[in-house]
Amino acid sequence: MLPIRRRRLLGIGAAAFGSGLLPAWAQTNNRGTARVLPALAGPDVNLKIGHTAWPIGGRKAHAVTINGTVPGPLLRLREGQNVRLSVTNTLDEETSIHWHGVLLPFQMDGVPGVSFPGIKPGETFVYEFPIKHAGTFWYHSHSGLQEQMGHYGPLILEPAGADPIAYDREHVVVLADFSFMHPHTIFSRLKQQPGVFNFQKQSLASLLAGKDLPLRDRLMWAEMRMDPTDISDVTGAAYTYLINGHAPEDNWTGLFKPGERVRLRFINAAAMTTFNVRIPGMTLTVVQADGENVKPVDVQEFQIGVAETYDVIIRPEDKAYTLVAEAVDRSGMGVATFAPREGMTAAVPPLRERPILTMKDMGMDMGPGGMAGMAHGAMGGMDHSAMDHAAMNHGGTATMDHDGMDMRDPQNAPQVKMGPGVQSISPMPKDRLGEPGLGLENVGHKVLVYTDLVSLHPNADTRAPTRSMEIHLTGNMERFMWSFDGEKFSEVKAPISFRTNERVRVTLVNDTMMAHPIHLHGHFFELVTGNPGHHPRKHTVNVAPGGKATFDLTADAPGDWAFHCHLLYHMHAGMFQVVSIRPMPGDVL
Repeated sequence: MLPIRRRRLLGIGAAAFGSGLLPAWAQTNNRGTARVLPALAGPDVNLKIGHTAWPIGGRKAHAVTINGTVPGPLLRLREGQNVRLSVTNTLDEETSIHWHGVLLPFQMDGVPGVSFPGIKPGETFVYEFPIKHAGTFWYHSHSGLQEQMGHYGPLILEPAGADPIAYDREHVVVLADFSFMHPHTIFSRLKQQPGVFNFQKQSLASLLAGKDLPLRDRLMWAEMRMDPTDISDVTGAAYTYLINGHAPEDNWTGLFKPGERVRLRFINAAAMTTFNVRIPGMTLTVVQADGENVKPVDVQEFQIGVAETYDVIIRPEDKAYTLVAEAVDRSGMGVATFAPREGMTAAVPPLRERPILTMKDMGMDMGPGGMAGMAHGAMGGMDHSAMDHAAMNHGGTATMDHDGMDMRDPQNAPQVKMGPGVQSISPMPKDRLGEPGLGLENVGHKVLVYTDLVSLHPNADTRAPTRSMEIHLTGNMERFMWSFDGEKFSEVKAPISFRTNERVRVTLVNDTMMAHPIHLHGHFFELVTGNPGHHPRKHTVNVAPGGKATFDLTADAPGDWAFHCHLLYHMHAGMFQVVSIRPMPGDVL
């Protein structure tokens, strides 16, 4: 039987089994070096999508696999080559593969109904495109909810010339979440009952213990039909957190020789989980973000949103280290080991106290000394008499008027279609790219922030934007409704249109109290972080609750491209759009 310290890492879901004991299937003892990810290389690659009984934590899981594994094979391609990827569908439903972050013709992007018709049961589709760049990427299904069931894999594009990142050894680290509950059941429960998987809500015990919010603040949040502990829609109550397809008790182990420079390629392939990643006792030198090289920055921890990738360099000594990928709501964690020899382990830190949302996460940032300056749980200083409680809508949308800040004021977002799918509009959203992420504000060590990222090479296009646009991330957490500008995808009348090669400044405003990783297909954009000429180029940005993020985009890839929140169930619920890029008559391309 595993030591209790490792078994506890499955998260709060373990408590449901009573007496703090895990079920028999979780009490495995297969510790040691796990299987190496199978690897394939071009120019011709064959992939088969099918059903597989996959072992997770000592239990057989029903998975949708690629060539029979979770994650799918590690694909290694090289910049400058052409590749043919033949994908055969053995499922009884349509499938697809999207090559996440890869620059390619839109017909090869792999989004059914947008860029191609999908791969029908029994059919084979051949993706063929040139490899134009290098970096750490991944691939996954864009059909239904298959991604949640294991349909994803890592993709490494090797540079054509010398790699500017020096290293002696590398390990690909694919982070994911898996549930033995069918994803359609998960989605149905999210629609039926808000917070159904949140077992860390405030309680009478926490009130009596002086933890979390005082009673009057709890009543205020209840009036607004909002939950300050609603950090993640799906938690450790339903998820096992995986590293390279392995549960914590498997102790996946990556080997090294002491003194080596080891490159770790982190990929967040989770359906719904933002991870906080650290290796206690180790400095992580971040050298790449979303496949683009950045000037090295030393940190002890970083937050990785769904669909993001980060490459880091570590320099381990002659001992074992624990890799911790802690879910942002701290309901569980993925765990692995880096060691010079097989069978070694290191201490596993306990889960840290779960964070709690504040008024800042509502987009009510009044600056130092105001609401934004309040510590977590310190909302007692608010003048609740200034709130228009009578104006609060108890049907699931929040209207709070505090010193003129109406959380349903359409004047704050004229383009947003107000309706039951819009619970609130952030009155004072703030650029939060310089913040470390929820729960990491006071951890006592250096945490990566977006403003730390500086492109290693000068930005290729430094033209000033010729126009700007604002897109609001909207939702109703009570009803699990998600959208852009108040319209879910099924209601959208027209795509977001850009002229070929135009330069546009886009600001994403998060009107919800949950972070959203927003991904644009077929492009990189430059996050506006205060490093002009060297802004970090990314394909996905995690927009903090009540915050905003601005990027500059060169619309240089004609075609129709998906634009969506990469939280799978948010996208499935409607937070999805199409970006259409077309030349105008007379354009010289």
